[in-house]
Amino acid sequence: ATDFEVCIVVPKLSRAATGEDCVASLVRELEGAGLLVERVRGVPAEFIKLSASMGILGRAASEMQMKKLTCIGMELQFEWEQVAAFVRQPDGSLFSWRERFTCFRYLIYGIVNKTNSEISLKFDDKEFYWKQNESLLRRLEDEGVVKLVFPLHEEIKRKQLLRNWALNWHDFTWQPIDEVYSYFGTKIATYFAFLGMYTRWLFFPAVSGLATQLIDFGSFQWLVLPAFFIFVISWAVFFLQFWKRKNSALLARWGINYSFAEYKASANELEPIRHYLSIEREEEKNFDDAPAEKRRLQRNEWSGVLLRIRNNAIIVLGIICLQLPFELAYAHLYEKTETEALRYVLTALYLVAIQYYTRIGGKVSVILIKYENNQGEQSSADSLIYKVFGLYFMQSYIGLFYHASLYRDILTLRKVLIQRLVVSQVLENLIENSIPYLKYSYKKYSAVHKKRERESPSGKSVRLSTRVEKEYLKPSYTASIGEELEDGLFDDFLELALQFGMIMMFACAFPLIFCFAALNNATEIRADALKLLVMLKRPVPRAAATIGAWLNIFQFLIVMAICTNCLLLVCLYDEEGKWRIEPGLAAILIMEHALLLVKFGFSHFVPEEPAWVRANRVRYVAQAQTVCSQQLLRSISKLDRKWE
Repeated sequence: ATDFEVCIVVPKLSRAATGEDCVASLVRELEGAGLLVERVRGVPAEFIKLSASMGILGRAASEMQMKKLTCIGMELQFEWEQVAAFVRQPDGSLFSWRERFTCFRYLIYGIVNKTNSEISLKFDDKEFYWKQNESLLRRLEDEGVVKLVFPLHEEIKRKQLLRNWALNWHDFTWQPIDEVYSYFGTKIATYFAFLGMYTRWLFFPAVSGLATQLIDFGSFQWLVLPAFFIFVISWAVFFLQFWKRKNSALLARWGINYSFAEYKASANELEPIRHYLSIEREEEKNFDDAPAEKRRLQRNEWSGVLLRIRNNAIIVLGIICLQLPFELAYAHLYEKTETEALRYVLTALYLVAIQYYTRIGGKVSVILIKYENNQGEQSSADSLIYKVFGLYFMQSYIGLFYHASLYRDILTLRKVLIQRLVVSQVLENLIENSIPYLKYSYKKYSAVHKKRERESPSGKSVRLSTRVEKEYLKPSYTASIGEELEDGLFDDFLELALQFGMIMMFACAFPLIFCFAALNNATEIRADALKLLVMLKRPVPRAAATIGAWLNIFQFLIVMAICTNCLLLVCLYDEEGKWRIEPGLAAILIMEHALLLVKFGFSHFVPEEPAWVRANRVRYVAQAQTVCSQQLLRSISKLDRKWE
């Protein structure tokens, strides 16, 4: 059996039950489904911890018709009797954490009323009915009896990750990615793999930027910034290409078929097409309906496009009419403020205020997406990412563009970059690490205080004695704009994307900015690991094969960096820090077009997957073809013998 991995939270009875309550019925049904159940009565609520043997999970996976990768590289429906044919996880287990959690949800939500009548259930003074073919857990959730279903931390593995990962400072960028994948799932492991690789690669521009600032190149000094700019763009292009290689290698090592992951993500998008094709294959009497179905699909497609254009226009107008004046007012006040201390205070107040503004914009984006005709959850999530990043893009860079274009003071621009990077990173780390602790402390105090008032008026000590009730009081790993479409990785990826845009688009103004980013990311790895292992509930695993829409945003920021840095080079600064146009606009424009060609050309020089991954895929295809051919030949032989 696995460790206790899932918990169901129910309220404590306010009075002694006269008969069997619905919680006891739920426990009996869970045990009847083959789950191992342990009831824990805590201070804030009562907890039902669940565990299951591998056989129970395997049979659940078979009933769900779960697809798993086989030893010949094909995704086939799982069968418990043929378990040896399926690929194991890196830690030797049969199922990944996401697959195990999916099986648990199938088992607990699959308990339905199979009798021929409704069943009366009671909880305290409340009485309700469990209808035929209705999920028991859904009914209890609707009635407020089940408060929460959440995954539990496995204490042994959690402590191992704390020791070997979160608190391991011997190598700032090394991470046990396979162990992270086994414990948290693909999406979180992919984020940390990307963050670790990004931090390691930052070493190269950080060293180059440090040399650019500290070394005097004499008569060739005027060539230093253009050379550094070309190096940085080439570095960014190669970084993203090598990340694609690393991503494909990780998926191969974890036994995840990337093409099938894409297929599952777009399954909902393909459903209307399959429906249309099925109509075309119907009998001739229904053939006349196919043109009407085709027109309906085309109408739905273009209505979805128009809805997305409308929603994007709303976001753009909101940026222009509301956010842009606020950003320009801050930039103007910053320029008028004389002392550096007041500027830091102004920047901190601005960043705090703008956080709330952009979160409101993000929630508006979530509402707008509900009215879009997006096909599938992944399509909706990508649309949300693009909209919210547009808000944060304006918030993060408009002040910098304002200083660069209007005042044309390189020294002021450098100071603003330092203040933005330092203050924003300090505030982000402070907020994301302190807020969960404060929320947990408040919930703990409230639960203990209510327990003391209700049951111990004499002042007897009341405390949380079990690990499960402490986990229950911890905050969930959710996005700041809401948990409808994204988890907490939305905020973490957004922070990385904004940092990448800042260091890339203003690289020529302040090359040392790469050093600040490298130091920040080295601590960010450990801080995020501590946050997930100590301060938050264990996140619900989500399926993801890549970093998704964020990769397109990083590509977009590289193109923006080429344009902005070329503009900075047009206005090279003199010894006093005042910009002047001397090098020649034509030369800079030539450099811009050349770098755009470099950006798109280098993308094809580095293959997106390693040779061993490609060779394995070819071998798997050959094996699959052989197996299918043999099976087809056996079927044909059986038919021939039957006709004889």
